Amino acid sequence: MARRKEPIIADSILDQLLAGSDAKTAFESNGLLDQLKKALAERALNAEMDHHLSDEETVGNSRNGYGRKTVLTDSGSLELSIPRDRQSSFDPQLLAKYQRRFPGFDEKIVSMYARGMSTREIVGHVQDLYGIDVSADLISAVTDAVLDEVATWQSRPLEPVYPLVFFDALRVKIRDEGHVRNKAVHIALGVRGDGTKEILGLWIETNEGAKFWLRVMNEMKNRGVEDILIAVVDGLKGFPDAINAVFAQTTVQTCIVHLLRNSLDFASWKDRKDLARELKAIYGAIDDKAAEAALTTFEGGFWGRKFPAVAQIWRRAWQEVTCH
Repeated sequence: MARRKEPIIADSILDQLLAGSDAKTAFESNGLLDQLKKALAERALNAEMDHHLSDEETVGNSRNGYGRKTVLTDSGSLELSIPRDRQSSFDPQLLAKYQRRFPGFDEKIVSMYARGMSTREIVGHVQDLYGIDVSADLISAVTDAVLDEVATWQSRPLEPVYPLVFFDALRVKIRDEGHVRNKAVHIALGVRGDGTKEILGLWIETNEGAKFWLRVMNEMKNRGVEDILIAVVDGLKGFPDAINAVFAQTTVQTCIVHLLRNSLDFASWKDRKDLARELKAIYGAIDDKAAEAALTTFEGGFWGRKFPAVAQIWRRAWQEVTCH
């Protein structure tokens, strides 16, 4: 018989909390969970006050009753008793003096906004879910604050040298002029000398071309990048030239995954598995000579004759494929 998992909170404590009440009401507004959240928040605030008053710089200071503040949480509104001190120097970490939204509430708004919901839709959604009336101005203020942070992040200084940088794109849903559209978000993922990865930037561009990537390279240089040792790209025409125009010594490597995907696009679903197996002999070769021999064999074989365009795209990208 399987052993019962030990509870995080002892059953005896939970039994005391639920004594004389219907367990289902615990999840309702102002039910047990909200009461616990209130009690824990007020306990933490009082602990912060104790720590504040024990500081040597607050000699002569003492408690001065409580003030009331209604805050918005991820489950509804909550009225808290906030401890006060006589010198009015207490500024709690849990809930700052002028903060009216509990940690986590703003993240929920941003998450809904990122999913393409309009400001008015978010207002209605918050009302339906949590029974909270929030203004459209509040939603706009939260999302605008995030956009300011994004702008600061996008222009932050970068490392002087990155041994490896991957350039790629993701397809995501983005709200644009009141409509939700699928757009490509171009991404630069850098690998530092110690192996840690860092997103260097995100760019939204309708047409991905050499001019766009040249602008990205210049932006990265202006943010402090002096050299990229190896840049891994998707094979876009003119991409290597755009990189080398700014970082002349960078070795450009075509991404094998992208090349393989482009190759399989020429085949029907029933042929893709066999075609992929044949191509593996090329990119799985031990060195460039063995790889070229495998490519020549593929060209003369059944699959190479059936899909001649596949060998052609490998030949066109061969210099970038075999550089490492």
